[in-house]
Amino acid sequence: RRSAQHAIPCPRVRSGHPRCCPPESRSLRFLGTLEFEYGDADSHAAELSELYSYTEEPEFVTNRRCFEEDFQTQVQGKRWPDLDTAQQKAYVMRLLDGLEVVNRDKRLKVARAILYLAQGVFGECNNELDVLHWSRHNNFLLYQMGMFTAFLELLNMEIDNSQACSSALRKPAISLADSTELRVLLSVMYLMIESIRVELETDAPEWKTSREAFKTELSFPVHSEEPFALLLFTMVIKFCSGHAPHFPMKKVLLLLWKVLLFTLGGFEALQVMKMKKREDLGLPPLPEDSIQVMRSMRAASPPACSIELIEQQQQKRSHRSRRPLMKQDSLDIYNERDPFKNDEAGVDEEENDDVESGIEGELDLMERDAIIQALPAQRPPIERVCFPKGLPWAPKVRYIRMVSLDTETLIGLPRPIHESVKTLKQVIQWLFTFSLFDPACGTGSCLNIALLKILLAAAPTSKAKTDSINILADVLPEEMPITVLQSMKLGIDVNRHKEIIVKSISALLLLLLKHFKLNHIYQFEYVSQHLVFANCIPLILKFFNQNIMSYITAKNSISVLDYPYCIVHELPELTAESLETGDNNQFCWRNLFSCINLLRILNKLTKWKHSRTMMLVVFKSAPILKRALKVKQAMMQLYVLKLLKIQTKYLGRQWRKSNMKTMSAIYQKVRHRMNDDWAYGNDIDARPWDFQAEECTLRANIEAFNNRRYDKPQDSEFVPVDNCLQSVLGQRLELPEDFHYSYELWLEREVFSQPIRWEELLHYQ
Repeated sequence: RRSAQHAIPCPRVRSGHPRCCPPESRSLRFLGTLEFEYGDADSHAAELSELYSYTEEPEFVTNRRCFEEDFQTQVQGKRWPDLDTAQQKAYVMRLLDGLEVVNRDKRLKVARAILYLAQGVFGECNNELDVLHWSRHNNFLLYQMGMFTAFLELLNMEIDNSQACSSALRKPAISLADSTELRVLLSVMYLMIESIRVELETDAPEWKTSREAFKTELSFPVHSEEPFALLLFTMVIKFCSGHAPHFPMKKVLLLLWKVLLFTLGGFEALQVMKMKKREDLGLPPLPEDSIQVMRSMRAASPPACSIELIEQQQQKRSHRSRRPLMKQDSLDIYNERDPFKNDEAGVDEEENDDVESGIEGELDLMERDAIIQALPAQRPPIERVCFPKGLPWAPKVRYIRMVSLDTETLIGLPRPIHESVKTLKQVIQWLFTFSLFDPACGTGSCLNIALLKILLAAAPTSKAKTDSINILADVLPEEMPITVLQSMKLGIDVNRHKEIIVKSISALLLLLLKHFKLNHIYQFEYVSQHLVFANCIPLILKFFNQNIMSYITAKNSISVLDYPYCIVHELPELTAESLETGDNNQFCWRNLFSCINLLRILNKLTKWKHSRTMMLVVFKSAPILKRALKVKQAMMQLYVLKLLKIQTKYLGRQWRKSNMKTMSAIYQKVRHRMNDDWAYGNDIDARPWDFQAEECTLRANIEAFNNRRYDKPQDSEFVPVDNCLQSVLGQRLELPEDFHYSYELWLEREVFSQPIRWEELLHYQ
């Protein structure tokens, strides 16, 4: 098996060329099983390094200079690590006072000095571990001294800075310099949240107390302000509406994702909350943890490229005259183990779709060729076939509408159905007694559209359009590159920038959907329906309609320029060869993480929704998804197979007959349900528009639920309209207790920023 270090994609693959590459790039598919561990986020150092673009590298020196110029005037002859805690707190208090000066340039210098502290006073460190240690120490100290609240006030000032917005709107091209103040503020806040969020066993008791206090402060309105996450959501909407094109959106999205991850909890916290709620409601405990099961699953061998398939078919045709005719087994999974399987039918649809046979097999092509050469030319006995030992999942059953009126008799039904009926009755009772926080406000749909707009602009398959939003404002330098080396560096930086944006949005959406579903099913359905109406499903399919192996193994990183390596080591001279080589990693963690997140989102949007499943069929997602099976990673393959399973019955008998190898993989990998007829196509007579009624019914139920829970009850359905201006203005309305705190923010967002349609007023006169 070839080494993964030689798996360098050719230029056509790097640019996302959909066709297979010449033989020199075929080593891509011989990558072994990817050693990828799915989790809430990447390593701490990697998450910190993705905050900065490579064009921001000179600002590290600027931050250090601002700190040292001020520090030496206060503490002469000493270094920051030499100070005791009391002296460090005294100096931080002085920096806090410096943030309140009127002069904008002086405030920026003080903010840069604070950013240098948050970055770990790298001028006093010898290696990366020292930088990360002092960064964590300083960020806890900054929070304890009230620095986050001070930066929150400065951030509100910058968001409302109309002069900066109008200046950015007038410029033909926006660069890194237009967002300097915002980038400094967001960087400090991100470093504080990410450092405090990560919990270590060696943390002091006061650090644990600070973590819980910080989590509470971010979760609820504090100091007469709205929750911090809502402020960041407002920044996203304002950016996508075109009113603030200079906002550094990558930093905003990363910060928003980490705020939600910190306050709501990650995947492990979700599992604990799910178990706790089931216990409180008297429901049986969960049989398994899905992520833990998937971590123990073994990935299937990746499919072959079409060039290899052609070569195989030519070899088979040349040797076919020397092989006796044999009868094909009924189950294709056992034929897959037979190296002398009869291929009179020629290349099936899977091979035409560039997805080779053997997705469910455990041997790759090189190992099979070795077996073919070693075994005699005869059919092996049936006893030597390896039968599957067991399925990785416990089977489930889903409640369906019963034909008869008898809903109590369970005699003769399997045990899983007994348990499911019992669980269903408890869940129904839960549905009417569960309380939840308010549903998304009127800007919820705007937020979904904004996130999907940014995701579309960051997708590698998207082409530049005049009406598309500019997401590169915080990565482009003031002066464009003039040499080939500078252009290559900027190209890598731009691709890396887009990859990080895709990573943050995919993780953000998945986290919200999972928490909404745990909180209340109608809240989950409300957000899901907004995503579907905003064309989230075709957008994700468009993302996967690329050379996915090239995206997974992309080398859009320069390791010597990553934080914290770049600030403690003398940088070598960059050459075109070193930029093309990239790092030595087998795959790109963030890109594989993004792909799995998007597949999980697509599964959540389409699961048990016939109309949305038909969208997968209409957009011809089967060949796109099957190409994604090339990635030899068990978790990603599982979610691809799930998406193929739900649309199998609508693809027709001929498709199922031509793709029996994929069907076998679904049987092996995906959970079985007792009453699911996914493989037989019993609903093929149903017309696509018949399923639209389900979507309309769901929408009506969501609106009825929101009206019942959150609207004031009316005495009558037909209340007369009061047209008297004096009477309307004289009414006393009950407002929330904290409404007067955020009244100005509400007025700006809901009144002043909304366009006035004067023609409608003329129409009603």
